[in-house]
Amino acid sequence: MAVLQMVLLLCVGISFAKDSCSTNVNIYAELEKLKNMDERIEKLEGTLDKVLSENVALKTTVQDSQNKLKSLQMENEAKKVAFSAGLLESGSGNTGPINTQKTLVYKKVFSNIGGAYDSNTGIFTAPRKGAYYFRFYGHCHGGTTMAVTLLKNGKTQCSLHSWKPASNSNASNGVVLTLETGDQISTQLWANTWVYDDPASYTSFGGFLLFPM
Repeated sequence: MAVLQMVLLLCVGISFAKDSCSTNVNIYAELEKLKNMDERIEKLEGTLDKVLSENVALKTTVQDSQNKLKSLQMENEAKKVAFSAGLLESGSGNTGPINTQKTLVYKKVFSNIGGAYDSNTGIFTAPRKGAYYFRFYGHCHGGTTMAVTLLKNGKTQCSLHSWKPASNSNASNGVVLTLETGDQISTQLWANTWVYDDPASYTSFGGFLLFPM
């Protein structure tokens, strides 16, 4: 009987030892899993920080690109300068003659891109420095004298002229000018001469920016 009890105790002890060893092995395995999980979390945190940093850099790049695009659009808009106008807004008739020079005010505006031409004064004011092209036309009837000058800041640049033609006469002239911001261009009818206009806009004035400088 005593021997049987010893055998049973021995078996129980062996079983307990096995269970204990098995428990220890599981604890080590779980600890190893936790360690691996910590390492993966650290890697994920590092990746997340990198992604967030790249996202901030991307937002900055996008904002810079938007600012540059806006600046280019504004610059492109500023380059759009062009106008064209006929002398009479409606009807027909002569302008002149009078005994002094007269600034011609072209009332029939076909286009005024950039708003640099003033139909109240007949004066074009350069909105920016650049090379500009201007063209002006005049028409007169037979037996009358026509003479028109293009002025830059009040100084003669070029003119057109027709002296008492036998029948109706047309004349035109054009010029490329380098203008500073604020320079003014206008046309002026000579004293004791006249020009004619009607809905066909025979007498007209126009110009545009070739390129900024």
